[in-house]
Amino acid sequence: MDYQFMLGIALSCLGGLSTSIGALLVIVNPAPNLKMLGLLQGFAAGLMLSISFFDLVHNALNALGFLKANLWFFAGVIFFAVVSKFIPEPPASAPISDDQSRKKGGDERNKDIMKKRQRQVLLSGIITAIGISLHNFPEGMAVFLGSMKGLRVGLNLSLAIALHNIPEGVAVALPIYYATQRQEPSLV
Repeated sequence: MDYQFMLGIALSCLGGLSTSIGALLVIVNPAPNLKMLGLLQGFAAGLMLSISFFDLVHNALNALGFLKANLWFFAGVIFFAVVSKFIPEPPASAPISDDQSRKKGGDERNKDIMKKRQRQVLLSGIITAIGISLHNFPEGMAVFLGSMKGLRVGLNLSLAIALHNIPEGVAVALPIYYATQRQEPSLV
């Protein structure tokens, strides 16, 4: 195999696997409560949005022009909206009639509410994972093709992708870990 080809594959893998660093940061810490979950997801989303709007949009506008860059942006939004329609919701526990829910104590009702919230959080994690997976595929191709152009270009791209994939790993792992690892959920 060609050295440059193998280097391109290795750098692409390095950039992609750095998503695991973000997931590892989530796993080594105890699952947060709902308030902390929202704060951490907001931080990860804000970091990713700031990278997108302060760096990537500027480059896209310069390379493609205002109209084409916006058309591609909204085409991506529509594509993801269509993809997210095909994602099934996590299954709910057995449905409870109104008579049964009135008979339950406040503690049981709170547990049902928390289970519903956990399902919603799990669904948001699944949707985020699919979106980031769709987003990471072209990034890996960019690193690989940049590596074909030269080592310096490949290394720079791989490092930039690796650094911004860490909050992506947090954004995916946090809701899934919260929804699947919590034994006794709390509201605060």
